Amino acid sequence: MDDRQRAFTEGLTKEERLLVAIRDELYEGSWDELVSDLEARRNRKPFVFKLASRLEEDLARIGKLRAFEKEHAVDLGALLGAPGRDEEVGRGP
Repeated sequence: MDDRQRAFTEGLTKEERLLVAIRDELYEGSWDELVSDLEARRNRKPFVFKLASRLEEDLARIGKLRAFEKEHAVDLGALLGAPGRDEEVGRGP
């Protein structure tokens, strides 16, 4: 992890860290699935997971997190040390 990645991950809010954990645990690492679920909730369609934060705020947070992952070609779950995540993305022992 380089200094910029370290600074970014250390600056994540608890809500942002929670979204990374939710993505990895409930949506098999897929931002698309998590966003679809939030949008379904926003549109009052059936949804899987209820978040305590407002939907618009979570969708904005996801945009920030996705952009960082894309820009740095990293997986935040792996950078944050999500349990079992390293093995899933082929970075583990």
